[in-house]
Amino acid sequence: MLQLNYIRENTQEVIDRLAVKNFKAVDIIANVLNLDTQRRDAQKLLDANLAEANNLAKEIGMLFKSGKQAEANVLKERTAELKNQAKDLSEKHDQIETELNLLLVQIPNLPHSSVPLGKSAEHNQNIHQEGTIPAEGSKPIPHWDLCAKYNIIDFELGNKITGAGFPVYKGKGARLQRALINFFLDNATSQGYLEIQPPLMVNEASGYGTGQLPDKEGQMYHATVDNLYLIPTAEVPVTNIYRDVILNEKDFPVKNTAYSACFRREAGSYGKDVRGLNRLHQFDKVEIVQIQHPDKSYETLEEMKEYVASILRKLELPFRILRLCGGDMSFTSALTYDFEVYSAAQKMWLEVSSVSNFESYQANRMKLRFKDKEGKTKLAHTLNGSALALPRIVAALLENNQTEDGIVIPQALVAYTGFNIID
Repeated sequence: MLQLNYIRENTQEVIDRLAVKNFKAVDIIANVLNLDTQRRDAQKLLDANLAEANNLAKEIGMLFKSGKQAEANVLKERTAELKNQAKDLSEKHDQIETELNLLLVQIPNLPHSSVPLGKSAEHNQNIHQEGTIPAEGSKPIPHWDLCAKYNIIDFELGNKITGAGFPVYKGKGARLQRALINFFLDNATSQGYLEIQPPLMVNEASGYGTGQLPDKEGQMYHATVDNLYLIPTAEVPVTNIYRDVILNEKDFPVKNTAYSACFRREAGSYGKDVRGLNRLHQFDKVEIVQIQHPDKSYETLEEMKEYVASILRKLELPFRILRLCGGDMSFTSALTYDFEVYSAAQKMWLEVSSVSNFESYQANRMKLRFKDKEGKTKLAHTLNGSALALPRIVAALLENNQTEDGIVIPQALVAYTGFNIID
């Protein structure tokens, strides 16, 4: 959530920067400022009321001591009036504040100055690419057919048990999943990330804290009886560990990693883009989360970007890094790098990671703060990244490493799988 004082003091800048995200902010910002004025006016009246009541209380005490009971009783009538007025003013103030907060949570985060203009993914900037793309003449088998051929992932069985987007992993397919999870976690912990095993459901406050609510409410599975939400990513419970927490400056950086199943209702488009493992309702992912000092968050973002690249190199997958344009960024992000791996059979790039800096946006929602060296309390910055999401990594590994004898496992994974080929 944007800080209200920043909106008040930099109104036009906020409107202009939100336009980079193709968010028309003029009306909602005007409403925010109007409610902010009403709220502050109500607070001034309430403060004046309480100040008068306090002064009268002192005066009444002195009158009683002086034996002037009649005069004291007159003033007591006035204090009773002030008390009723204070109740009305307090209720009005709270109502205005509720309306104000409902508007504030609908405003996206401001994009960083380096975010390019654009309305969709086609306007993202390709800032890095490495690895060998298979020759045009090759005709590798798509991963959904490879899964059937080697009986490692059963999409129809998942459809029978649950529905589309819930595959069943079998044999070496299941072992490959487990191997990748352990491989990703071991890489993260070796870089100083503390491993967390979070709940797979969160309450409403946690959803609001990281910005999934109200923005992505329709995309989250909602257990309505208990008002709990299945997590779309481990980012949500892990970051919310620090909700309502005040850190010390010496605590930075706070580094956590977590494996979780992830649940998303959105099905995306139809056709080849959602076939097989391309888009699922339930999938596995390892997440990295950092809480950092505002002065160091962009340096940390670059370090996280390089870390994700290092894992893809170990998996020997061709990949590219995109700087997302304003129109393709998430609601909460200030700057996002997407990682895509090349799918040999589908002849397309598949997103496998987003690494983002949210600056103080999530921290403001969660009241995640720290005390600096002077003892002043400030908002921290939050960052996270997929390191990595499994489905499209598996798709690329299957398609890019297929041979006549089977699917060859990258050397870095063999110690985790216990086998070097799927045949």
